Amino acid sequence: MKRIALALVATAALAACGQRAPLEPAAGETLPPPPYGASEPLTAEELLEPDPQAVPERSVELRRESEEREDDPFDLPPES
Repeated sequence: MKRIALALVATAALAACGQRAPLEPAAGETLPPPPYGASEPLTAEELLEPDPQAVPERSVELRRESEEREDDPFDLPPES
């Protein structure tokens, strides 16, 4: 019983130490320079957003129903 209570207390302690303040650079550090063509540097939140190439959207339609596939001319039986 004590082990379960200890595990719950440890889990609650870990959950309580999350960051709730906005992100700021460390003391003595600055944010990276702005990208080429930008007039002002990006904020910390903008720097955390992945660019579209990092998280591409699916551009093909998945097969939703059971449908007959076309013959594949390269699907040949193995040579004997």
